[in-house]
This record gives sequence, C-alpha cells and structure tokens, in this order.
Amino acid sequence: MNLEQLQREVFGLIRQPLTAEERMRERTLGGQSTQEIAEKIIKPNDRLTSAERLQIYNQVYWFRILAALGEDFPGLCTVIGQDKFDKLLVAYLTECPSESFTLRNLGARLEKWLMANPRYIAKAQRLALDMVRLEWADIESFDAAEHPRLTEGELKSLGEDPVFSFQPNLILLDLAHPVDDLLLKIRRQGDPDDHANDVSSNVVTMEPVRRRSKRLTLPKLRKVYLAVHRQEDEVYFKRLEPDAFALLRALKEGKRLSEAIEVSVAWTQQKVEHITGQLHDWFATWARLGWFCRPDAGA
Repeated sequence: MNLEQLQREVFGLIRQPLTAEERMRERTLGGQSTQEIAEKIIKPNDRLTSAERLQIYNQVYWFRILAALGEDFPGLCTVIGQDKFDKLLVAYLTECPSESFTLRNLGARLEKWLMANPRYIAKAQRLALDMVRLEWADIESFDAAEHPRLTEGELKSLGEDPVFSFQPNLILLDLAHPVDDLLLKIRRQGDPDDHANDVSSNVVTMEPVRRRSKRLTLPKLRKVYLAVHRQEDEVYFKRLEPDAFALLRALKEGKRLSEAIEVSVAWTQQKVEHITGQLHDWFATWARLGWFCRPDAGA
C-alpha cells in the first residue's frame, strides 16, 4: 500500500459519521468492519488498539467540521431548531464531505443539497432556504475581492448608455422573508467572550459546539430585496426598493443602462419617468458605498 492509498483508507474511515454516543461506528456505511480496516492500516500501541487510535481522528474530524458549519449557519439552526439542525449537518457532511483545504467552503453546496433533500427543512422550507442564501452570501461577500472604486464624479466618463462594472463583494438577493433582521438579532445574542466566535482561534475541542439561544420569533412572508456588501472588512445588508433592485440586478448582469431601465419598468410596472427620476440619487448612493469599480479592474 502506497502513501496515497493509505491516506484514502484513513480518510474513508474518519469521515464515517459517529454513532449517537459520538464514537466510531463498528461498521462503515458500506457494511465493512471498521476494526478490520483499522488493523490493516494502523498499528496499535501499548495504550490503544488500532481502532481506538483511529477513533480519535474520527471524533476530532467530526467535532471540528460540525462546529465550523454550525458557526457559519446559526440562522438556519434558529429556523429549524437545534436537534433538526444537528441531524441535517451530519446528513449533509456525509453526502458532501469537505473537498477543500479550508473549512470556509464547507457550506458551498448546502443550498443545492437542501433543495434536493427538503425533508430536513420540512414546514420551514422557504424560510430556511432564504436564511441559507443570506448566510452563504455573507461568507462570499466577506472573502470576495475589492477592486479600485469608481467615484460618483467618474461615472459621467462612462458615456450616455454605459455598461457598469461592480465589486465582486456585492451580492443581490431576492428573498421571500426578512431574514436579514432575524440574522442580526441572532448575532446580537452571541456571546462575545466565547472563543468559538473568535475566527482567529485554532482551538479544537473534543465536543461539538451546540448553543441554546433565546427563542426568537420567526419572520412571516414579506418580500425583501437585499444588497450584501463589504465596507472596511465588515459585511452589511442594505435593503433596496423593487425598482432599484431590478435595475441594479440587470446592470450586474452586464446590460446597458437603457436596457436595465427597461427591465426595471417591466418588472415593477413603474413608469419610465419614475425610474429615470431616481437614477441620480441611486447612483450617488451606490458610488458612495463603493459598489462600482473601474471597467478594467477585473482584468
């Protein structure tokens, strides 16, 4: 057995879900004996058997990734409850194990996976998906690049019917619930002294992190158009009027200003004069927030 084969065998075992008692399974999900596999690839020592040595890695792997994903999606946990959230995370990570060197990417496939496995968010499917989209956008915006900004004064140099370039950290969300308010309330409940909230902490505990927060009222259906963006290394949520959102989304898709105005008019049933009358204020605000970048910035 070469090194690559050994690594694959070890990873295949440690990524097997733990038992309800948070111990290594006696058999893999494929029905193989974990003890037999462990004895083939890991030597025992004077204190631990081969299986017991691997169990340590099995536990640390799961406690670490469960804690990391739990920290990324506290809003989803609030929406569906801690017990359902715990089961959801194990099922998701079993089907979608880590494929990246960084824990940051653990939740990249969560929205798509939930859409294919709605039983884990039954009775709150739409609300849960809204929250996941917002929490993942928050992560994406925080990590995205920021290019040289285009100022309000420089907008005029783009011509009469320009195509605009936008910062990669600007993400637009069309949501069915005001989950931005709920997520901010959840964050205000967080304990600032808890080391698990410290992104600089490398502490790996031997138990998964579980929080029992004060019960919050879940939001009812109400359309929200949201811009997720970053300022000074902080992510912010800014609500937009439907006509502004439609225009901005069309511009981000690469449409010219005249085409984006037509999209906004058709989508909101507003008059052209209503849209064009607000352009100056909208663009002034968006420029001050740094949402525009120079046309050649992404090259």
